[in-house]
Amino acid sequence: MRKVITYGTFDLFHMGHLRLLERLRDMGDHLTVAVSSDAFNAGKGKSATVCYEERAHILRALRCVDDVIAEDAWEQKADDIRRLGIHVFGMGSDWDGKFDDLKALCEVVYLPRTEGISTSLIKESIVSPTPVRVAASR
Repeated sequence: MRKVITYGTFDLFHMGHLRLLERLRDMGDHLTVAVSSDAFNAGKGKSATVCYEERAHILRALRCVDDVIAEDAWEQKADDIRRLGIHVFGMGSDWDGKFDDLKALCEVVYLPRTEGISTSLIKESIVSPTPVRVAASR
């Protein structure tokens, strides 16, 4: 079984998130998603609009996601890869090169972001209302 893992906050879940997860799931037989906990986000100086429990619940409901775990520290990635027997570590291209140190443990891939959509854009559109739409294809 080929196992894939990704990490993220997954706040205000949108089509970009879904497309990333679907593409990652297509790279293996099992997809684990590590969701940044509220405490971890606070330590990074960030806050999510939706609490950890609800973000994790949304991800668990997706067909393409097999398991959801909490991300509590930057350093846990290597331990998770070893502990879970991960073959592929995948992230969006905005993280390109940031996790190359994990290549000693598994394949590391950076997938292109979905153009025209992001959590930041959604938050901006709430302040200055403009519809956010992306094409339906993967």
